[in-house]
Amino acid sequence: MDRADFVHLVRLSEHDSADDSARYRRSVALFAALGYAWVLACLLLAVGLLVWVAGSFGRQGTGHFGRVWVGLFALGLLWATLRALWVSFDRPEGVRLEREDAPRLFDALDRIRDRIDGPPVHHVYLDSDFNASIRQLPRFGLLGGAVNYLSVGLPLLMALDRRRLLSVLAHEYGHLRGNHGRLSAWIYRTRLSWLKLDESLQRNEGLMAAVSQAFFRWYFPRFAAKTFALARQDEYEADRISARLLGTSVAAAALTEIAVKGAWYAQSFWPAHWARAASEAVPVGPFTALRTQLRAAPETAFAREALRGAMRRVSDVDDTHPVLRDRLEAFEEKAVLPEWSAKPALDMLADRGEKWVEHFDREWCREHVNDWKQHHGYLKRVRERVDALAASAGRNNADEMVEWADLERRLDIHADVRSRYERALELTPEHAGALRGYVQMLPALDREARLPVLARLYLSGTASRWWAAKTAVALLENPDAGAHDEAALKQWRARLKEAEEAEHRAWEEIAGTPYFSQITMHDLSDFEMGELQADLVRCHPIARAWLVRKNLREFPWRRAYILFVELPGLADEERYQLCRHLEQTLSLPGATLVLWAGHSPTLHDIQREARGPIWTRT
Repeated sequence: MDRADFVHLVRLSEHDSADDSARYRRSVALFAALGYAWVLACLLLAVGLLVWVAGSFGRQGTGHFGRVWVGLFALGLLWATLRALWVSFDRPEGVRLEREDAPRLFDALDRIRDRIDGPPVHHVYLDSDFNASIRQLPRFGLLGGAVNYLSVGLPLLMALDRRRLLSVLAHEYGHLRGNHGRLSAWIYRTRLSWLKLDESLQRNEGLMAAVSQAFFRWYFPRFAAKTFALARQDEYEADRISARLLGTSVAAAALTEIAVKGAWYAQSFWPAHWARAASEAVPVGPFTALRTQLRAAPETAFAREALRGAMRRVSDVDDTHPVLRDRLEAFEEKAVLPEWSAKPALDMLADRGEKWVEHFDREWCREHVNDWKQHHGYLKRVRERVDALAASAGRNNADEMVEWADLERRLDIHADVRSRYERALELTPEHAGALRGYVQMLPALDREARLPVLARLYLSGTASRWWAAKTAVALLENPDAGAHDEAALKQWRARLKEAEEAEHRAWEEIAGTPYFSQITMHDLSDFEMGELQADLVRCHPIARAWLVRKNLREFPWRRAYILFVELPGLADEERYQLCRHLEQTLSLPGATLVLWAGHSPTLHDIQREARGPIWTRT
């Protein structure tokens, strides 16, 4: 099923839900039951074939060889079906907490359960994610009950005060409440079970596996589209429960604070932490430093821009969670920066979480020791190159001046390298790399200085137009940067629209043509490859990566790439979300499609067509 058909089915499910919610939920339950019917039909077919084979061996005549093959097929089908009915799931990552480890946290969960009359949370886990989530995993396979697991991230406990954390926990608990919660949870468990079965069948060959995979290729996209509106409704209902227990202002403030501090955590904290590898040969645990830094309020300019960025996002079919704008509108709350949490919720853990900060620091260092050493070696080579460029400063051309500046910023994002870019522009006035670097050295809110440079960058070549226009529009839309300039904003929005249309056509050619057509070896420089490998080091699920350049017929001058990654140990939905995230965050000089080794393309296809990996985790 292509994306357009999937989106169409999602919209139909949303219309059905809006027209008659009760009838829509019944149709979802019936469609989910179709999957169970398929499994049970396979079970009955397998048993029936085995009974027929067993009874036929006592009869006269030929055909024993054919009956043996039928019996083997029936045994394989029976085994696969029994596995589907009795699938097992991995428990959440992290450390399981007992009441004595977090007495205030467990007391709070008891109070939330009493208020909403919900089922128990059987297990509570503490992990290292900036998040909280609740999962229902099947206890005895498809036909059994469920076990409720709550996961709470240590960074989240550092970022929020107690009441805002409780609003997050109330939202998660809200997924389990009432009849609607039971239906949503059953649908969620069913989907996990089908995915688990599908993954096991992918490793099998033969007629039975082929038939099963054909069914799943038809069933899964329709099941996901059919249940999309239900999952989206469930998020809003969980928000309403959070607001009812803690108040809409607290719930809205928690969502806003998570959006801003989550952006800081991803964009500022982790790059700065990995930059310490330049001077530290052995890994340094991040959570002690994170606890200290989260005590300080985010910089106002960063917080405002992070909030504006979050409010510009729109809900789509890639995620059942509504975006911040929609959630605040449902609360009837305005998008404003809240008063930042003054006292973190770490006191909900025994001993204010000291032992857990130390524990996760040790675990992080142990898991990333090889990655850190690789990154340390890379930054050492960067430093050597910087020293070489500094030694030849008087002879450097524009490309070398830009490389020098870029490398210094790689070592220290706050390095003042404006003079390097200015010298490059003296040598080559319209050098795109120098213009882009120079504009980032100018004060972030100085329209008078930045807009002329962005105009030069936009006119320097088509490859830079989208970035220049996007940056200019964001600057003109920022009220902190000065009075509203309608004429300039209209001009830059028109430029951005034109650039986005070209980007869209380029992306259609990247993603819409066969993966291995129009490809050549990548053309990354040593610096660009180092940047990419540094990103891959920080993305722990990636085991190996391959990179090829995609040659675009409409835009032959455009640099475009396909990155293939091996992601063992993740479910397909997690792989999909990670690949979409990488497409937005990787340090590559052109549009990049990220694909994982799975159904299509397979690992064998990637190894055959993309040659050797560009990076392997050691």
